[in-house]
Amino acid sequence: MAETISTNKIYETLIELKREVDFIKNHMVDVDIILTPEESAELNESLKELEEGRTFSLEDIKKDRKNA
Repeated sequence: MAETISTNKIYETLIELKREVDFIKNHMVDVDIILTPEESAELNESLKELEEGRTFSLEDIKKDRKNA
């Protein structure tokens, strides 16, 4: 036998679902801020190169291109 659902019950369910969706949206992690193991290794290597002075500034690269 088919169950009869009242309009109020549908409304209450929708309100509850909206609250749950809002909660999820407010507590979601932005996946773009999570580094993969490879990205983490690349970042650490880049920071090491920067610390050791093995990097070039964008301005230096632009100057080299102009002089080439």
